[in-house]
Amino acid sequence: MSAAAPEAAPRTARPAPRAGALLRRLLWWCVLTLTGGVERRGALPPGGCVVVANHTSHADTAALLATLDARHAPLIGAAADYWFASPWRRRICGRLAAGFPVRRTGGGLGDLLERTAELRAGRAVVLFPEGTRGADDGRLGTFHRGALLLAREAGVPVVPVGIAGTGRLLPKHGRLRPALVRVRVGAPLGPSAEPEEARAAVAALHARTVAEPLRDSAVRRRVAALVARRGLLLTFVWACAEALSWPLMPELLLGVVCAAVPRSALRVSLAALAGSVAGGLLALHLAAAGAEPPAPLTTERMRSEARVALERDGARAVHAQPWNGVPFKVYAAEAGRAGTDTGAWLLHSTAARGARTLGVGAAFGLLGFLLHRLRRLYGVYLVLLGGGFAVGLGLIVRGWA
Repeated sequence: MSAAAPEAAPRTARPAPRAGALLRRLLWWCVLTLTGGVERRGALPPGGCVVVANHTSHADTAALLATLDARHAPLIGAAADYWFASPWRRRICGRLAAGFPVRRTGGGLGDLLERTAELRAGRAVVLFPEGTRGADDGRLGTFHRGALLLAREAGVPVVPVGIAGTGRLLPKHGRLRPALVRVRVGAPLGPSAEPEEARAAVAALHARTVAEPLRDSAVRRRVAALVARRGLLLTFVWACAEALSWPLMPELLLGVVCAAVPRSALRVSLAALAGSVAGGLLALHLAAAGAEPPAPLTTERMRSEARVALERDGARAVHAQPWNGVPFKVYAAEAGRAGTDTGAWLLHSTAARGARTLGVGAAFGLLGFLLHRLRRLYGVYLVLLGGGFAVGLGLIVRGWA
């Protein structure tokens, strides 16, 4: 009897493309969320389809990968002479954008028709029929026939998609800046659709998306207008007054302003820091001269804590202030009564207040970016912010009573 043939080693199953598509969608959704937000209207039909979209920015690919359903495992047609011209670009395009090469001069139709089987298997093939990025004003160029011929060969619908906001997010000849990206998926067209029909559908979707006003809060708009006119001065005065007597800390104002106008977060935070340091210096000299401005919502225990810390550590004691709940004005006044050196106080108070003020401003600015598309709820946010601040302040004062 002949020996039995050895069993063939089991083939390793290839990972389903949906897993990679899901990871790519999560990646680009996070990126676009951090740069101003992304939203989608409409959805792809079941089964395979050819997606045709307007193209004004390299960010268009990210917008589609972030919004199209992972169950379609979208493939992105990319210019072979650019995105596949070097090994590192090939890896970036293939792994991060699920790109496949399409020649722009000779052989491009053959590159597209190689995707017929994947379309019939239920995947989506995304193409920019203009062949290159269009004008910054959003006008669409001529649509080439390749995408329509691919859909006809595979017997799948053509889905028009309009993209808005990417031209502002990443202009053709500009740098990255925050912007809300919106994607609108239209009704499918039949496999026999002509280029002009597809172009008209994409143009209508793009124009409709651009024209649709973003829902906003009237309160947020007023805050933004105030910030544009007097935001830095108001913040400086508020922080300076808080370091002397005003009971509401400047971080409350940062929460109001930076969430409303995230782009101003750094400037406003620096103004708050400057006002706080200036007010602290003034409070120190007033206390040294025997003056005692009113200090509401402070307690004797707070003053005792600051006094003991200053006697022990000198000006360095103020580094505990951002975290222990004792107001900055208390430390500044006690530093003046203790005869603390002005230069040392300026150095350490700037470092201590800077860490907290700039950190808080950055956090609220990031929150403003993340919630950009929910800015219509800014009034609700203010109510929650004010209520949380009032509860927190009450607990701090009670804890130091």
